[in-house]
Amino acid sequence: GVLGSGDFARSLAVRLVGSGFKVVVGSRNPKRKASLFPAAAEVTFQAEAVKKVDVIFVAIFREHYSTLCDLADVLAGKILVDVSNNTEINHHKESNAEYLASLFPACTVVKGFNVVSAWTLQSGARDGNKQVLICSNNQEAKRTVAEIAQVMGFTPVDMGCMLSAREIENIPLRLLPAWKIPIFLALGLFLCFFTYNLIRQVIHPYVREQKNKLYKIPIEVVNTTLPCVSYVMLSLVYLPGVLAACSQLYYGTKYRRFPDWLDQWLLHRKQIGLLSFFCAALHAVYSLCLPMRRSHRYLLIETAVKQAVEKKMTVWVEEEVWRMEIYISVGIIALGLLSLLAITSLPSIANSLNWREFSFIQ
Repeated sequence: GVLGSGDFARSLAVRLVGSGFKVVVGSRNPKRKASLFPAAAEVTFQAEAVKKVDVIFVAIFREHYSTLCDLADVLAGKILVDVSNNTEINHHKESNAEYLASLFPACTVVKGFNVVSAWTLQSGARDGNKQVLICSNNQEAKRTVAEIAQVMGFTPVDMGCMLSAREIENIPLRLLPAWKIPIFLALGLFLCFFTYNLIRQVIHPYVREQKNKLYKIPIEVVNTTLPCVSYVMLSLVYLPGVLAACSQLYYGTKYRRFPDWLDQWLLHRKQIGLLSFFCAALHAVYSLCLPMRRSHRYLLIETAVKQAVEKKMTVWVEEEVWRMEIYISVGIIALGLLSLLAITSLPSIANSLNWREFSFIQ
């Protein structure tokens, strides 16, 4: 059964019908809403719908839970699957699932399906998050909902008792929780190196020689900054592993817990490494754009005119040519290796490698 007629309820009904389930939809206006659901789904009044089913997906907002209180007697003994989310993290003192359970003590409430979107339900598990987080105080009810999720093509993950519902409901509201520290770290490093390069390449020539080189800021200064950030970020990926090894050697055991700062550092290594690759990739693109700048063309013409005036027939410098060729070649190889590290850090790729293969790549 599905209570509700919003986007999520419609997508849920479509996916359930497509997975071979018999679906009954409960709505306050069944005649008007029937056309929105699959033809195989029965759309009727809420009171009629709950009588015909044992498992009911409550796809309505928390504010409307109280409207179901008239159905308390009919809902007794049934499994209610709470799929709702909040608009803010920890918006209420108790989770939506706990609130629903308090309204219907004769029912068994299971929290689940809130971390998948309506789009994922419509397009199937192949085009979105495959995990369905489930929690409840009743093991049998959890097993029932987990089996439904598996038939629908998802991977159920048991998150424990109902106390976990609050954390599960916060997951869709968090914006890149594992990336905040690495992003701020990268921005801080970028500002430091950018300031140094700005002083060195723009401000210093202006103060000492009265040369205006402000045109270098958008591309040259940024391009000089990016590889510095990339190098430091890459070193910060492997440094905590060394510190962890030193800690284990010092205490003579690998079972002692690391300090909180080192533990957090170790957990953020993947994100730091991917940001290092991002900066390196930007550096490569910026470097390719250097000859395209108008300032570069002007300087080239100016150099050519000076050579013509001085009647120089050739300006070929063997050492500089070789240095630049080797520099670019090594840079391409380095970017290729860093790309390999970045790709193998992605969960879908990393999960397909065993420990020896992953260590070999590292």
